[in-house]
Amino acid sequence: MTDTQTPLSAPLAELTTLRLGGPAREIVRCPDTRSIVETIQELDERSEPVLVIGGGSNLVIGDAGFDGTAVVLASSRIEFGSGRESGRPHVVADAGVGWDDLVAATVEAGFGGLECLSGIPGAAGATPVQNVGAYGVEVADILRSVQVLDRRSGTLRWVSPAELGLGYRTSNLKHRNDFVVVAVSFWLNDDRASQPIRYRELATTVGVEPGDRVDAVTAREAVLGLRRGKGMVLDPDDFDTWSAGSFFTNPIVDGEDAPAVLERIAARVGDDVAIPSYPAGPQPNTGDSPNADAPTAIKLSAGWLIERAGFGRGYPSADAPVRLSTKHTLALTNRGAATTEQLLTLAREVRDGVLDTFGVTLRPEPVFVNCAL
Repeated sequence: MTDTQTPLSAPLAELTTLRLGGPAREIVRCPDTRSIVETIQELDERSEPVLVIGGGSNLVIGDAGFDGTAVVLASSRIEFGSGRESGRPHVVADAGVGWDDLVAATVEAGFGGLECLSGIPGAAGATPVQNVGAYGVEVADILRSVQVLDRRSGTLRWVSPAELGLGYRTSNLKHRNDFVVVAVSFWLNDDRASQPIRYRELATTVGVEPGDRVDAVTAREAVLGLRRGKGMVLDPDDFDTWSAGSFFTNPIVDGEDAPAVLERIAARVGDDVAIPSYPAGPQPNTGDSPNADAPTAIKLSAGWLIERAGFGRGYPSADAPVRLSTKHTLALTNRGAATTEQLLTLAREVRDGVLDTFGVTLRPEPVFVNCAL
């Protein structure tokens, strides 16, 4: 590897699903774990800033780019375990494996477990960082272990889910760079049995009651169909998929605040309108002890709030460089010639509009590089 002098010249936009962002000084692709470790260690030794990129599906990179080296995880190993020791089969995948490629490989090998997460863009290594979830299943439900590079000590080690502080779209691996995920392992189901179908829309699509299991192939095909209908399966010819997926997480409201928040929402939309809300479990890393007598926190639908605040699909106009997806209001999309600042401007407008209308703060899901909301 050789030093590359400024100005920055290595384009990063095509390494992200938003296709936005300025260049880096250099891009290094690492085909296996050994090269990932050696490359990052070498860069750290010379105090070179490092940006680790997997599938780029959750990155918002500033227009000025990244003044350092981007390390692309291009590792591709997938190995299946028989479960002789644990009594349950599992799969181990390098961090650079495309997530949906991994899901497809497990189904093709005769296993279930990952099918409800079909079609999610990005690399396998990013899934525990975000605790990725969809259609009633989260990574936390199926995660066996994660192999990380500790950049402080230069060592590799496997960590258990219990060590990761997994919560709603977060973990203690998020927003930190001292640990780099290099491999992941997931529990699988024998006989290609799906996870319980908890999400009602999916249950209706496959014709079962919530909680039932189906063949993983059936669930996978149904999930892919539902995601395509929402512009959530990557398609280079469809600008609705030039996004970072759901830009905002579903807001969680403390139990004590929930009645007032729901009352304010009802006052704006009408008492006769059903407000989507769901019980929210304990949140990680609060530092507080559980209180059995505390009111239950609720989770609201960010997409529903965005629409009811006046931001419909395709907002603001057909010729805008950045728009809400025409299929799904949670996705902010690059229509082919946008800038990151234009994306952030729309995101701020939506966030502030929901806050002004309902008093609810939306929080972004992507990771921001050299930019901020």
